[in-house]
Amino acid sequence: MSSTPAPTSAANSAGGLARPQVVAWRNAMFVIFALCGLALASWVARLPAVRDELGASTLDMGVLIFGLSFGSILGLLVSSHVIARLGARTTMRWGFAIAPIGLATAGLAATVGPSFPVIFVGLAVFGAAFSICDVGMNVSGAANERALGRAIMPIYHAFFSFGTIVGAGLGALAEALNVPIAAHIGFVAIVIFALGQGSLRFLQDENFLADGAEPVADDDHSKSWRGRLSIWRDPRTLLIGVIVLGMAFAEGSANDWLTLAMVDGHGVNGTVGALMFGIFVTAMTVGRLSGVFLLDRFGRVPVLRGSAVLAIIGLVIVIFGPSAEIAIVGIVLWGLGSSLGFPVGMSAAADDPKTAAARVSAVATIGYCAFLVGPPVIGLLGEHFGILRALLVVLILVVAAGLASGAAREPKNPAVAEA
Repeated sequence: MSSTPAPTSAANSAGGLARPQVVAWRNAMFVIFALCGLALASWVARLPAVRDELGASTLDMGVLIFGLSFGSILGLLVSSHVIARLGARTTMRWGFAIAPIGLATAGLAATVGPSFPVIFVGLAVFGAAFSICDVGMNVSGAANERALGRAIMPIYHAFFSFGTIVGAGLGALAEALNVPIAAHIGFVAIVIFALGQGSLRFLQDENFLADGAEPVADDDHSKSWRGRLSIWRDPRTLLIGVIVLGMAFAEGSANDWLTLAMVDGHGVNGTVGALMFGIFVTAMTVGRLSGVFLLDRFGRVPVLRGSAVLAIIGLVIVIFGPSAEIAIVGIVLWGLGSSLGFPVGMSAAADDPKTAAARVSAVATIGYCAFLVGPPVIGLLGEHFGILRALLVVLILVVAAGLASGAAREPKNPAVAEA
């Protein structure tokens, strides 16, 4: 944490941090979230080209995407312990060094060879580093929320969506211009490394004490690995996990399969498929930007339930719609409905600063199970019934997320709410 003396005015400081420090921290988080979205969408947008280079089946692509999910789960399982040891900022610094290497490796292996095993390993490395960064980003973002005195987690995730819009657009352009996958993905990896490392220096220690907050006791359970694992026995952790699981599945299934679903299910070409993925992430961005005002007015639970309804309607239209033009309406509703589940779940998991890293890690791990089991399950079902029909499994989890929304209710404990 910065050693800058605390201003005398409480309105201009938080826990010894000057207002410019807090704002710079916030702005750096915007860039970091956007870079992660750029990285993921850049790869997703080139999936049809990767499939063509490999001559892979739908099931093969499900296995390949599983490499990213496999690495992500491994990263999540150790993330809370790594963050407890190194702190969120140092953890992210390592993540933003390793993730671009994995991404560039996958892009190179998709062009030179191409090599299915090397792509799988590259995606696994990228996924592990990416997921550890993901927990660190949300822990640091929740701490920045406390310093700002306002819940803005959906805006952080909106910047992730901004990154995915740029990534989808660049991917569509690269597809149209027949840019080699290695050149495209390698360029993105360099950008992510350079801007990520530059932004991280503006982050502050997530363990700063908010004004009036109690110091963490030496015997607090969050300071030991056994204590951090004990958060899994908390029913609220599991229910928030169900929310994030369902909404992450709704978001992740679009990330992994929407482009291919539109190409194979609705007969569009690869460029149009990438643009339709761009429509999805644009809708998610709008949902996250407007979500802050909806959350302020109605609270978490009604907003989450309404989001689930929109996602269900959108999925039904995409799956059963008679044309690609009508499916666009469903894509928009699907994107709007999927937009708030993950960020609101992360905010709910971080309500108590003392257990924020452990609970965010646990909830994110549950949510990332969607990315672990989703690709092979949808790939297997898609092989037999078509990708569009395979997306029906997403509806079940979105319904479950809507039913579990009550677990994200704002805390009644004034001390936690004030923090």
